[in-house]
Amino acid sequence: MKYEKLAKDIIKNVGGKENVNSLTHCITRLRFKLKDESKANTEVLKNMDGVVTVVKSGGQYQVVIGNHVPDVYADVVAIGGFQTSSEEGSTEKLNAFNKFIDIVSGVFQPTLGLLSATGMIKGINALLVAFHILNPKSGTYIILNAIGDCLFYFFPIFLGYTSAKKFKLKEFTGMAIGASLVYPAIASLTAGKPLYTLFSGTIIQSPVYLTFLGIPVILMSYASSVIPIILSTYVGAKIEGFFKKVVPDVVKSFLVPFFTLIVTVPLAFIVIGPVATWLGKILGAATLSIYNLSPAIAGIFLGGFWQVFVIFGLHWGLVPIAINNLAVLKHDPIIALSFGASFAQIGVVLAIMLKTKDKKLKSLGLPAFISGIFGVTEPAIYGISLPRKKPFILSCVGAAVGGGILGAMGTSTYMMGGLGIFGIPGKLGPNGFDMGFYGAIIAPIVSFIVGFILVFFSYKDEESAVKNEEKNESNLVKQEIIVSPLKGEVKPLAVVKDEAFSKGALGKGVAIEPSEGKVVAPVDGVVTTLFPTAHAIGITSKSGAEILIHIGMDTVQLEGKHFTPKVKQGDEIRVGQELLEFDIKAIEKEGYSLITPIIITNSSSYLDIIETDKKNINFEDNLLTVMI
Repeated sequence: MKYEKLAKDIIKNVGGKENVNSLTHCITRLRFKLKDESKANTEVLKNMDGVVTVVKSGGQYQVVIGNHVPDVYADVVAIGGFQTSSEEGSTEKLNAFNKFIDIVSGVFQPTLGLLSATGMIKGINALLVAFHILNPKSGTYIILNAIGDCLFYFFPIFLGYTSAKKFKLKEFTGMAIGASLVYPAIASLTAGKPLYTLFSGTIIQSPVYLTFLGIPVILMSYASSVIPIILSTYVGAKIEGFFKKVVPDVVKSFLVPFFTLIVTVPLAFIVIGPVATWLGKILGAATLSIYNLSPAIAGIFLGGFWQVFVIFGLHWGLVPIAINNLAVLKHDPIIALSFGASFAQIGVVLAIMLKTKDKKLKSLGLPAFISGIFGVTEPAIYGISLPRKKPFILSCVGAAVGGGILGAMGTSTYMMGGLGIFGIPGKLGPNGFDMGFYGAIIAPIVSFIVGFILVFFSYKDEESAVKNEEKNESNLVKQEIIVSPLKGEVKPLAVVKDEAFSKGALGKGVAIEPSEGKVVAPVDGVVTTLFPTAHAIGITSKSGAEILIHIGMDTVQLEGKHFTPKVKQGDEIRVGQELLEFDIKAIEKEGYSLITPIIITNSSSYLDIIETDKKNINFEDNLLTVMI
């Protein structure tokens, strides 16, 4: 596992796996729901290598990692044995707002990557037609449009799955409810002449095309809709829970979904869908009315505070409004107002990169800048601008200016597309290159320039950082000595009969054939990992070198026999301190090789790892030299 140590440290410092109720991730964050947040070591996590920061919002404990969060998530899930949902309830009581944010994020998060991808395809297709590169009647356009439209058109099916996971309904039952809502034979009925019309002349005017057991069914277009399926799966979960209690176990596997569907789906068509759709229409009209009072002022406000909303997870409250507006109004002018925020942030980052003398800050700035171009701004916010406060505030000013321009020029989002520059095609509407689209180009540029100029002419390195940089200019290359934890014969890693070690996949180092059954500390540091079987121990030195001592090959199968640890995980250790004992004769009698790899698992963080030239070595002789 690439991030095994980080994953273990995260699990440990969120209170252990027994404190985790559920775990998901988004583009840059691990999103935990903890049973008791007071058990988490927030300050330890914030200062941990590999963690950008920690945010507590919306009932979630969010550990910000960066762009490689999917890999870290995979290791955390594997090590902790987590699932993305849990049957156990959290002991934390959520207020109504936090509960709403929790539901929205849980339902929409899993779809965001695919939503962005399909939106980008649809946006590129729209640009190809606008530039007369593709004919909208061509096969190429039709296939690309199918790829771009598939998720949003069949959104109820996808949300049926994610909503079901959130509300503890069987996932395929949730998908079946969603599929019923967009079933072609029913959806096509709205093209004919209605039997009669209910609520004629109002915002909720509803033609009736068919009845169910004599009850009028108000058909809506549920393609692309979000509220009906979420409410339907919620009701379905309650219905399923009831039938689980009353249906005998021997027939539960088919009778529970049978009764759940036969009750929920008619309810969805007769009651839930129409009411939810009416609510959606009212919500869309209300948000548009607020926007129409003053688009420019709305843009200044939303643009200026968008990054603050993101930090606290409050932007999730606007996501369903945006998707609802797209389904009802065919465009969303609300979230479009935040489009300049990521560009203001990268303008700030670029200014800091050009002004700072801090080489570490420069190295952090480049990947944060690149991520920000594509709309992923958490590394820039948490790693660079927010810790320095003033640059973050100035980025909000740049975003507010861009938001005002977007509002004034009438920019809207016509499809849920990519972030950052990939979001531009999504602003291209049915009128082609109109003022709104030009606003989507002008506003990000202005936001970028404002953020850059404000920071470039005001930023100063902290005095201590400059002094440290100057102090280290003449001594850029340092080294750390790793002494031998064993006594015995030194051998190259290549002779180890385990490719993970012999090919250097786990890091650089050497192997020792021990002549004495004792392991001592090779550095001053901390025992970060002590396997329950005591056959391997991980140590982190004070300067950050991560050392793995793996006693023998396949000795994990001994399940701790013949190993006696003298320390425990988390202990601080000093060079030469005894860490554990092992019985050489007993282990060899069991048929196991005792050749012991000693490797630096974070070798890629160093210039070089120099091995000793000794053939035989004693405890505390110089073994490895780490070039920093």
